[in-house]
Amino acid sequence: MKPHHKCDLEVGPGRIIQKLSEEEVQKLTNQWMDIYARNTQKKILTTYLWHTFSSGSYPSVCRREAELLYTQQITNEVVVLSNNCLSALVTDALPKNCNLMDYFVFPTNLAWTMAFTHEDGWLGPYFAKHPNYDALVLQEIERGRAIQRKAQEIARAKQEGWL
Repeated sequence: MKPHHKCDLEVGPGRIIQKLSEEEVQKLTNQWMDIYARNTQKKILTTYLWHTFSSGSYPSVCRREAELLYTQQITNEVVVLSNNCLSALVTDALPKNCNLMDYFVFPTNLAWTMAFTHEDGWLGPYFAKHPNYDALVLQEIERGRAIQRKAQEIARAKQEGWL
């Protein structure tokens, strides 16, 4: 799926940690498709990847239920991937807005995905869970705790004059 042009993503709130290279975007897209679009006919995905959910090829919830599940996710970093699979970034907060109409948000371990669509309210948004969702969410929580402990250790070292 290669549309005509690349566009720069803009999201908020949150800090952009990394803008992914084209190679990284392609690798991530392939990983996402291996999980969420494995059983979807390729012709269904030619325009919008989120048709994997609207077609029923992968289980998901939509509209208000999807939005509620999305806001309940605890994550340290999330990927925002454009539907055209040419642009992606990593940010430190769940985006509430984006300059694109069709895009995906998911943690770096792909535990879940939120597909925002230009058909919002009719077809989408969609929220779907990885088959190993529970284990991956626990992994993300532990990762967050480790990050927090490290930040506390650095703060203490600075306070003690060790850094």
